[in-house]
Amino acid sequence: MSSQNSSAQRTLVLLKPDAVRRGLIGEIIARIERKAGWRITSLELRTLDRSVLERHYAEHVGKSFYEPLVEFMSSGPTAAMIVEGEEVIAGIRALAGKTNPLEAGPGTIRGDFATITRENLIHASDSVDSAEREIKVFFPGRA
Repeated sequence: MSSQNSSAQRTLVLLKPDAVRRGLIGEIIARIERKAGWRITSLELRTLDRSVLERHYAEHVGKSFYEPLVEFMSSGPTAAMIVEGEEVIAGIRALAGKTNPLEAGPGTIRGDFATITRENLIHASDSVDSAEREIKVFFPGRA
């Protein structure tokens, strides 16, 4: 990434355990890679432990969905990746679609493949600050 171009960004993308179980990693990665100027610079498949999930979801501790979310996210392998490119933070979120799959438009990952909110296939950082924090949690050597 060129430091001269302020629209070049990097973001954390997680393909959640339901995406891995359903064999959708290739389809989702293909959608990301087809965007001109975006590239995956780190990719790792791993089962997330509670300590990583506690840091990642720290702002949600105490909310009613927190424990079920941590349980789901630790239920199987997750594909964690760093994606870099022009306006990639907003772009990946648009590609992912709304959190509730019933509200996600056709052509989005959630609109095409997800059925329930808790298991909605993909996480993407929502801001530059979140991306930096989340990348440090999942890829400390790349922060």
